[in-house]
Amino acid sequence: MAPADEPVLDSGDDRRNNHSTTSPALAERISRLVAGQPYGVLCTHGADHAYGSLIAFAFADDLSTAVFATPRATRKYRLLTDHDRVALVVDNRSQHPGELMSVEAITATGCAREITDSEDHAKLAAGLVAKHPQLKPFVEAESCALFEVEILRILHVTRFQEVRQWLPQPK
Repeated sequence: MAPADEPVLDSGDDRRNNHSTTSPALAERISRLVAGQPYGVLCTHGADHAYGSLIAFAFADDLSTAVFATPRATRKYRLLTDHDRVALVVDNRSQHPGELMSVEAITATGCAREITDSEDHAKLAAGLVAKHPQLKPFVEAESCALFEVEILRILHVTRFQEVRQWLPQPK
């Protein structure tokens, strides 16, 4: 994946020295949120418009990547192959009807790439199917593509307007 120039909140240009953005407590909170939610909205863009697509996803334990599947014969697939920058929005609003101040959400931004290597594909597909066993036939279909998103940053929102940023550790 091509490196991306992501703006970072309150840290100037030095991403790795901003300790608040790599907080283990924040990472744990984000992990609980994404583990507890089966679906999110994948945000892509085309030449003229932005698009949102509901997806089933799975995050890596270290939150550095997320994986999802999509049929190749879709607008989503075409947009992903044309423009690799994406955002993935996950929230728990369904657990807090009428309690807006209790809702948590994340927006994970990054770069998506189709997984074509058979070993990587098998490993990532297994992780997705472990979270979503009902998707096994879909994920294994020849017409289905598996995408991995390299996460560049995650914005975590609580209490409707409190925003904290988390960055994956460099590998």
